[in-house]
Amino acid sequence: MKKLLSIVVLLILIISNNSCMQNGDVLFAVKSDDGKWGYVNTKGEYVIVPQFDDADEFFEGLAYVVLDDKCGYIDKTGKIVIAPQFDDATSFCEGFSCVQLNDRWGYIDKTGKLVIALQFDDAYPFNEGLASVEINNKWGYIDKNGKFIINPQFEVCTAFYENYAAVIFNDKCAYIDKTGKLVINPQFDNCGGFSDGLAKVDIGDKCGFIDKTGKVVISPQFDNAKDFSEGLANVKLNDKWGYIDKTGKMIISMSFDYAEPFSEGLAVVRLGNKFGYIDKNGEFVINSKFDDAYSFKDGYAMIRIGDNYGVINKNGEYILNPVYNEIYYNN
Repeated sequence: MKKLLSIVVLLILIISNNSCMQNGDVLFAVKSDDGKWGYVNTKGEYVIVPQFDDADEFFEGLAYVVLDDKCGYIDKTGKIVIAPQFDDATSFCEGFSCVQLNDRWGYIDKTGKLVIALQFDDAYPFNEGLASVEINNKWGYIDKNGKFIINPQFEVCTAFYENYAAVIFNDKCAYIDKTGKLVINPQFDNCGGFSDGLAKVDIGDKCGFIDKTGKVVISPQFDNAKDFSEGLANVKLNDKWGYIDKTGKMIISMSFDYAEPFSEGLAVVRLGNKFGYIDKNGEFVINSKFDDAYSFKDGYAMIRIGDNYGVINKNGEYILNPVYNEIYYNN
């Protein structure tokens, strides 16, 4: 039932927004052998015993949980602070959560009060003060009072990143500012949000990067690419991945079978069928030995060995041994 925080063809990384991150002591949502979800601390001790049908990690002090097909929220003691009552919901971000009831979406605050009425066909979390919502197959943006700042008119749109949002006009990607003004004309076949001042765009079957004037600063030449993170972007060419800087210079050679963006100084990469972590010199700091791996957040990363999941620290040491059916943390 978890609502996917992405929109069609556009890269949307709401969860990476620092305003929505977990705060305080880190707890990991884990699935027990009986299929119930609970929460353990960094010592592997259950802080909240398995009891939920589904669960999310904590954002802004609350976590989304499911009981009997209804969504509600708990605090870090396991206390239910917003009773399970919604058909679907998202994690909290900027003090609000999207909730669905009877096929309509609205927004609640952390007390559970419905602050923006259930009226939208679809809705996404707030980011940089605005949220994208859908009415009659058109997307627009509202503020935290529920007022339309940009009227529904777009086929597809992303959240705002660095004050710009990507939108689709007649199957072409463009960018608007927070007044709804078109600042970069429709011309791209696909595009992502701005990060580190640049945005990934597709022209034909090649990827490049533009600046906020719409100028192409790294020519479309890659078969695939991800957004810049911590000064580098992972790019793909001829089935191999590497990393470039903001001038387009190759910093880490195309030598990986797969690569993720940098997070907290490390990046997930794959060689053959195994995943590990490299630093910004391209050196392995945690060898390729995992069957799957995820980016670091708050000093921890989720990994998988066989069918079981665990959590490691930046030294590659197990914080949680790989014995869990599922873990929900930064994934």
